[in-house]
Amino acid sequence: MTKTESEKKRLRPLEGEEGSPGPITVDGDMPQKKFYRSRAHVNPLSHNDTFEYPPHPSKMDWSTHYPNFETKSTDERIVPTVLDIGCGFGGLTIALATLLPTKTILGLEIRAKVTEYVRLRIMAHRKENKGQYENCSVLRSNTMKFMPNFFHKASLEKIFFCFPDPHFKKKNHPRRIVSERLLSEYAYFLKPGIGKLYCITDVEDLHNWHLKHCGANPMFRALSEEEMDNDPCVKAMYCETEEGKKVERAGTKKYYAVYQRIEEPGKELPEITAEAFFDDDQFGVNSA
Repeated sequence: MTKTESEKKRLRPLEGEEGSPGPITVDGDMPQKKFYRSRAHVNPLSHNDTFEYPPHPSKMDWSTHYPNFETKSTDERIVPTVLDIGCGFGGLTIALATLLPTKTILGLEIRAKVTEYVRLRIMAHRKENKGQYENCSVLRSNTMKFMPNFFHKASLEKIFFCFPDPHFKKKNHPRRIVSERLLSEYAYFLKPGIGKLYCITDVEDLHNWHLKHCGANPMFRALSEEEMDNDPCVKAMYCETEEGKKVERAGTKKYYAVYQRIEEPGKELPEITAEAFFDDDQFGVNSA
């Protein structure tokens, strides 16, 4: 490419600027994945893009995510009850919308382009299927850092972790989305006696990590094979994600487990706030 051609390419107007060709996909049209591809994973502990988040969960207005979702009571505040963390291109998020029509589903994704793809995909499904998919949405965020800013204690019924980054190197294990510290946070947000945590991966070493850490946490109990077989969300988790379909085509094995948040009368977890989410000296935090 000559210097002149390079300069012309650089000087082309950006999307939204005067003279630009307009957005890649108009709201209501089904997006093409080829325009929204991104790196498979990012480091959540060094991903320093600016994220918008409220100072407290009570300050978050979820009605913009579910504008036409009808609750049982007009006084009932709309909040997400099911999270698909690391939702990727939204296969499970969209499948759960019809599987759990009375629940509010939220896909959480750290990559901007992928989040926009899922948003457009949901808008297209809403347009094509009037009255459906109003109970699902997507939000770009880093859940390893900002969950206390969005969700109240005991407000969630299900959390899904589908094919998360395995972070193979031992020095990178603190980046894993399921860890000893984060499991305490998930237990705090899940409803005791009701809430469930779902994990699936095609990496046996990561599956063993899930079994080890989830099994050691006193706030969770593992579901039996029979209980998992009777849970329709397990089948959706196994079949509906894009990564799961890729694994299926490759003919490799999937490993999964489900844990329920136990109910312990008289025992309450301490309050978790955005300020107390990390310990001092952890990830540069200094409360002094």
